[in-house]
Amino acid sequence: MADPNRPRVRYAPSPTGFPHIGNIHTAFFNWLFARHAGGSFILRIEDTDQDRVVAGSLEAIYESLRWLGMNWDEGPEIGGPFGPYFQSERLPIYRQYADQLIASGHAYRCFCTQERLAELRAAQEARREPPRYDQLCRAIPPAEQERRVAAGEPYVIRLAVPNSGETTFHDLFRGDITFQNALIDDQVLIKSDGWPTYHLANVVDDHLMEITHVLRGDEWISSTPKHILLYQFLGWQPPLFGHFPILLTMNRAKLSKRRGAPDILDLRAKGYLPEALINFLALLGWAPEGKNEILSREELIQQFTLERVGATPSIYNPEKLDWMNGYYIRQLAPNDLAQRLLPFYQQAGLIPEPASPDLVHLVERLVPLIQERIKTLADAPPLTDFFFRDDLVYEPALLIGKGWTREQSLAALGQARECLVQLTASAAPFEAERIEAAFRVLADQMQVKTGQFFGILRVAVTGQTVAPPLFQTMAVLGPSRTLQRLDRAISVLATGLAVPS
Repeated sequence: MADPNRPRVRYAPSPTGFPHIGNIHTAFFNWLFARHAGGSFILRIEDTDQDRVVAGSLEAIYESLRWLGMNWDEGPEIGGPFGPYFQSERLPIYRQYADQLIASGHAYRCFCTQERLAELRAAQEARREPPRYDQLCRAIPPAEQERRVAAGEPYVIRLAVPNSGETTFHDLFRGDITFQNALIDDQVLIKSDGWPTYHLANVVDDHLMEITHVLRGDEWISSTPKHILLYQFLGWQPPLFGHFPILLTMNRAKLSKRRGAPDILDLRAKGYLPEALINFLALLGWAPEGKNEILSREELIQQFTLERVGATPSIYNPEKLDWMNGYYIRQLAPNDLAQRLLPFYQQAGLIPEPASPDLVHLVERLVPLIQERIKTLADAPPLTDFFFRDDLVYEPALLIGKGWTREQSLAALGQARECLVQLTASAAPFEAERIEAAFRVLADQMQVKTGQFFGILRVAVTGQTVAPPLFQTMAVLGPSRTLQRLDRAISVLATGLAVPS
């Protein structure tokens, strides 16, 4: 066994679906542990269930890990000394050890048909017994097994679990856990098509790849005694085991794809930052040294230890993720945020790809207007799309101030237009502070409340009731586009038609 002080850990996903926050959480804790201890993080693809392989899921696994910066030290695409790293390419290895278990009497061939197994399960359910194999084929003499195999009769290979005694293993987070052998099923190790089940393949691979710590979700606790028995029967030293507590929804149900566990790449598409997501993931079941919850990747690596992993479930709180993502967005340098926003404007059809220098500059000018207001990168396009198009559709009712008549609103917008013309005629820069000062003076002169006046002015300039700060918006639009929009809004209000002029 390798040195546990230089741990070798693995993330071994099945390409049967796209990585979601639950399984990436487990992978991230493995990665952090390896990086903290100067060990190795191995990626292994457990693709033995070929019927359930989902197209594109393998690429999504790679992309999710890379986006989060969870580089692997050995595995697909980079190789390593213990390959191949696809279980589908290791079938002869599993068969070798399955045959060894049969030869030593620790496994046996089972010829039971699916019909018999279904009848057995039905009878056990009727008696309210836990479903398990009744060991019928365990009594078949070796010579009879060989005869039936030679005759072409299909079979599986099962683990011969002792019918008495106990199997105990030490869990790094829970202490010693003991199972009665009589309650452990004779697990299938090799299916009738010759492919291994998870139970045999993961034990063989973990041993041959010199994995020191098996850190996985606690849904595997009940399977661990079977794995311990396999290590014993094969004469191998088992790794250290630790089972992370499950993640829960806000309703305290187990988090799953069916219960709202988001795919990692969906979170990327929705505008979450990788640095925010890994910070959020780290706090699900692990406690930092101090009270500060905002920790960089480097700080997480420095502080992470298994001793600070809790044994109770953690709650996945989407609102906290939104808060944390918003915090990280506010910490970005403006140019950095602008570059991260570009793909979202392109996906929204507001900017072509590649973007022209003028449009890139426009996005850079928008950052100060929205950086404090958005929680995800995807929030930006709907909040600012009016900067990229002039075909605004006005709702006439929104251009009428609260408690005002149409005539009062038309008069106010007309006065606003004249103020804007005067500002434009001046040689002074068209800047937010100067624009705001002029319009506040105008509001005083008209003896109207700024909330009413600025509200219809915002709709006239943006087509929206909710938008970035009004006067900064006007400065970015520039005097010509702002004046054009005021004219169109006045025309719409005058005619009562909710269409651009």
